Amino acid sequence: MKRLPLTNEIVISLAKLVDDSQEEKKRKPAHSDIKFYVDKFNLQGGDPASSGRSFGKSKRVRHILDWGLENAPEETERFATAIIDLVRGSGGFRVESENYVGKERISNLQDALKRAGIQLFEDGTWAPTTLDNLSYQDQRDVFLSYISRAKRGVNDAALIVGTSKDLLEAVAAFIVETVRGSYNTKWSFPTLLGNAFSALELTARIPNGTKSNAHQRFEESLFNAALAVNTLRNKEGAGHGRPWLPNLSASEAKAALEIIGVISEYMLNKLSELGYK
Repeated sequence: MKRLPLTNEIVISLAKLVDDSQEEKKRKPAHSDIKFYVDKFNLQGGDPASSGRSFGKSKRVRHILDWGLENAPEETERFATAIIDLVRGSGGFRVESENYVGKERISNLQDALKRAGIQLFEDGTWAPTTLDNLSYQDQRDVFLSYISRAKRGVNDAALIVGTSKDLLEAVAAFIVETVRGSYNTKWSFPTLLGNAFSALELTARIPNGTKSNAHQRFEESLFNAALAVNTLRNKEGAGHGRPWLPNLSASEAKAALEIIGVISEYMLNKLSELGYK
């Protein structure tokens, strides 16, 4: 099952999607449908119904998602996907259905998902957006969403979904294009990253025999770490399999992902400091 990336905004919008507390006729999905997926994805620890508390569907789903983000992020993302499937399967996205959730709720969720790199269509299906179709700020929001996932160790954050680039490469290209207007798509990763560091006025390499300060050595270490992580990427498996070389352990892959997230975030913060908001 596909997994929806989750942010606080998406959690709120998704919970509102099942809200029928102010309506005389209750809509599907029912509480029993929600329980089925709570049990399937082992999220009972976040379900108030599991401890005998009575919540409306909206508050119940939000409680589960909030708890799951902290305690079981990958299973919670699968649960979030199941909620959209439940709503769609119940007719929640069809105007003529008695279970239609309403245009405003759908629009709010569409806007929240768009900022996380997901396009929600009118029929309730969804797909990753391509960065080429997004504004500067929306592209930046997509990067921040994947950076957050990378720092949590979520494996698909190694790739920018919907593109052929991995996260570090996509961020580097975004920076060079933002500062200099364009970049050479034929550049190797080291060349692209070096140009991004140069555009950000960061030190990628300290020439032999020259004096350097702590900031320069720190920046050079980030550059070298980015190159090292890139060599661990499984380019053959990109987009349809394990994103790391087969001999990499789970703990090594998790650390590499976290490094990707930290360096990508550092670069975007430096871009903001240069005045690109």
